[in-house]
Amino acid sequence: MKECTQCGKCCINYSDGGLTASQDDLDFWEAHRPHIYQYVNKDELWFDPKTSKRLKLCPFLKKTEHNLYACDIYHDRPEDCRFYPVTIEQMIKDECEMLEPRDLKNSKQAQIKLDILMEDSRPPCV
Repeated sequence: MKECTQCGKCCINYSDGGLTASQDDLDFWEAHRPHIYQYVNKDELWFDPKTSKRLKLCPFLKKTEHNLYACDIYHDRPEDCRFYPVTIEQMIKDECEMLEPRDLKNSKQAQIKLDILMEDSRPPCV
């Protein structure tokens, strides 16, 4: 499994109504990051603050000059974004560029490696 290539596929695939934020995220944004919270509508993400219409893409996803993607709120991004990717199957569906041919041949081993890579991003198992 490779490091993230910043292809943006995960952000693009989930921007249009596929993301949720935890109540902690919402409370934090409301209190400390109003520039993020203004894009929340009835606890759903991402809406135009002027029209209240759902946006097609996350307003904080930016394409770089090298055709990569960057998140302008990376350190304050929603819980769904922090925990992604969760499963190899999800990565396959999303055409994640982190996957290598050997990951596809042995998905169980790839899932173990993914879980190790993501252990600092996910909540501890209780």
